[in-house]
Amino acid sequence: GRCCATVSRKKPRRQVAMYKNIIIATDGSDLAAKAVEAGLQMAKTLNAAVTVMTVTPNWSATQMAELATRGAAHPVEEYEKKAAQWAERVLAPAVARAKELGLACACTHAIDKPIAEGIIETAQERGADLIVMSSHGRGLAGRLLLGSVALKVLTLSSIPVMICR
Repeated sequence: GRCCATVSRKKPRRQVAMYKNIIIATDGSDLAAKAVEAGLQMAKTLNAAVTVMTVTPNWSATQMAELATRGAAHPVEEYEKKAAQWAERVLAPAVARAKELGLACACTHAIDKPIAEGIIETAQERGADLIVMSSHGRGLAGRLLLGSVALKVLTLSSIPVMICR
């Protein structure tokens, strides 16, 4: 008996990543931290670019009046300053975790926007092909339904959304 070997000359199939640019929305909560971890792990697995973001909701006249009664000479500026400080506290742990995983991670803060719209606009501006976020369903109804922000993003976004609970 002769021994023969067959050698394939076909090139191995190259795996194409489904998602190349992932945006992760967080509000700094424990549940959002699960979404951050899931999104970062996915980005690492897919070798995708990743941006972690947060949104500061629209300021209200009531908030501005409250700041003014506390002596703030420029309540809008004071609100924006506090919002920036909050965003830094929210985004820092996500950026640190990305670094631990060896990922380059951009971060951004959408200011003075409805939350769902801020997430969608930022994802579109950044060319994201996946939005990762958590859902904060509260109470009995919350167990049956997605949180209102997650539901809005899921409904209004043309970009795929991964909801973590």
